[in-house]
Amino acid sequence: MERKSGVLMHISSLPGKYSCGSFGENAKKFIDFLVSCGFSYWQVLPFCPVDKYNSPYKSHSTFAGNPYFIDLDVLHNKGLVSSKELKVAEQESPYLCEFERLSKERFSLLLKASKRAKNKKEIENFIHKNNYLKGFCKFMALKDANKNLKWQEFTKSKIDKDVLFMWKFIQFEFFKQWNEIKTYANKKGIKIIGDIPFYVSEDSADVWANPEIFQLDEKNAPKCVAGVPPDYFSEDGQLWGNPLYDFDKMKKDGYSWWIDRVKFMLEIFDGIRIDHFRAFEAYWAVDADEETAKNGKWIKGPGFEILKKIKEVAGDKLIIAEDLGLITREVEELVEQSGFPGMRVFQFGFFGGESTHQPHNYINNCVAYSGTHDNNTFLGYLWEMDDDARRDMLSYCGYFENDWTKGISSMLRTLWQSSAGIVMVTVQDLLGFGSDTRLNFPGRAENNWRYRVTEEQLATCDKEFFKQLNKTYYR
Repeated sequence: MERKSGVLMHISSLPGKYSCGSFGENAKKFIDFLVSCGFSYWQVLPFCPVDKYNSPYKSHSTFAGNPYFIDLDVLHNKGLVSSKELKVAEQESPYLCEFERLSKERFSLLLKASKRAKNKKEIENFIHKNNYLKGFCKFMALKDANKNLKWQEFTKSKIDKDVLFMWKFIQFEFFKQWNEIKTYANKKGIKIIGDIPFYVSEDSADVWANPEIFQLDEKNAPKCVAGVPPDYFSEDGQLWGNPLYDFDKMKKDGYSWWIDRVKFMLEIFDGIRIDHFRAFEAYWAVDADEETAKNGKWIKGPGFEILKKIKEVAGDKLIIAEDLGLITREVEELVEQSGFPGMRVFQFGFFGGESTHQPHNYINNCVAYSGTHDNNTFLGYLWEMDDDARRDMLSYCGYFENDWTKGISSMLRTLWQSSAGIVMVTVQDLLGFGSDTRLNFPGRAENNWRYRVTEEQLATCDKEFFKQLNKTYYR
């Protein structure tokens, strides 16, 4: 793998004026920023709509785009949003995603904008060409008609045509705006890595339209749900609650739903990370009535059979296998057989004893991270470590000063020096920020996914430091 580096930051964390990062000028400015630091990649989190806890990993659709990412200034320039409406939509704080406000106000504004659209035929044609988006728009209109109940509880089938068209408009604008950002990035030499959650939400267009490929009972409720057993992040494990796939049924049509999903993602990104990759080998199944993930069991997944088909559609595009958590030899062998680069996380390398997550053990065919969206920041990580572990880790990185808060640059240099084909740093670690900027706490439902950076903060980044790192270590 060619030696490169990149930054991990979700779209929602971009600077901006309207309560959430978006596909506007600040996205282009961030791309310019990456270029000025010598980076080659921008990795994002899933683009799909978020759930009630604002997580992009449990969405109403794996194919649809998040309405909050639509840039209001772009709509204003098209005459679809007025200056007064823009003013009303301005945020109270630039540091956090204002999800509560967005959920109350953004859709009424997008409904108004959709009614002003003059290109209705173009929008309808766009949606008509993508059956998954078409199904999603109908699903969301049905949810509106049924007062946002779960699809298993729908009783009304009459759809508000304006609401249906609003969702078509949202998806059209989302992908049109994103295409402009991605084209800009590619012209500047920046490639975008997307993210595929392994599972989908029970209350999603995916399950509603394809119940036969999920493990559901006669009432279309999940028999068992997804999660992971107790681990580093949670002593009770993590009970995600997603319905499980019926891989035996999927196999009969060549795993077409999964293959369509990968194809679609590779059309809108230059590469993808597949979350919870280990479930292709074996997945943790928990009875639907359990309150924690402790009492689950491992069930064999489809293995290389499905990966072979994914490889065929991926061609030479980058696919990253998220091989973290409880990893067995069977999972390691499956990752090796796939040929996909796995992940290494610096913060997992210093729990005591030698580890594959220590930089001297990184292989070329891996992507090495300072941390993921589920980790603390480097500075927060330093604060959490006990004195001996911190001293040993910093000594490993060649830092011997008493003020350990200044050891981050040595940690980053150690990451860059490694044999990993790609190194990926979070935007928080790029800026040396503390745990108050952490994006997600696994196992905790509230107050996640809110972090945003400002233009002023990005301007404080030592761009020359990263430019020199990339030059010195041939990234």
